[in-house]
Amino acid sequence: MSFWESLWSIFWWMFWAYIFVAYLLALFTVLMDIVRDHTLNGWAKAIWILFLVFVPFLTVLVYLIARGSGMGERSRKSYLDDRAASDAYIRDVAGSASDPAQQIEKASQLLASGVITDAEFAQLKAKALA
Repeated sequence: MSFWESLWSIFWWMFWAYIFVAYLLALFTVLMDIVRDHTLNGWAKAIWILFLVFVPFLTVLVYLIARGSGMGERSRKSYLDDRAASDAYIRDVAGSASDPAQQIEKASQLLASGVITDAEFAQLKAKALA
């Protein structure tokens, strides 16, 4: 009988651990959304955070009910902005590396500033044109 009691207590403990982790994820998601939301002024953010500190479970539920639909939109917009910035950076890096004229121009600027020698410039120019 002792085995089944301990097995059920393990399942019970795992259930409550799962609930606690889910609660923490919801709490931090709400906190990130409060900080990320530019439509809330500083006082409103401070009040939401104050309530999150003192009455966290109830505040998370109220926040999800009151502002839950906007959370998805703000998260989506943040993702799209980050992706656009990443794509622009990749295009910029890939474009400058593949354009021989830009490579030769950068090498000539380095030659004019005295950072590289004529032999190094010729080597960079040959590499860019290859």
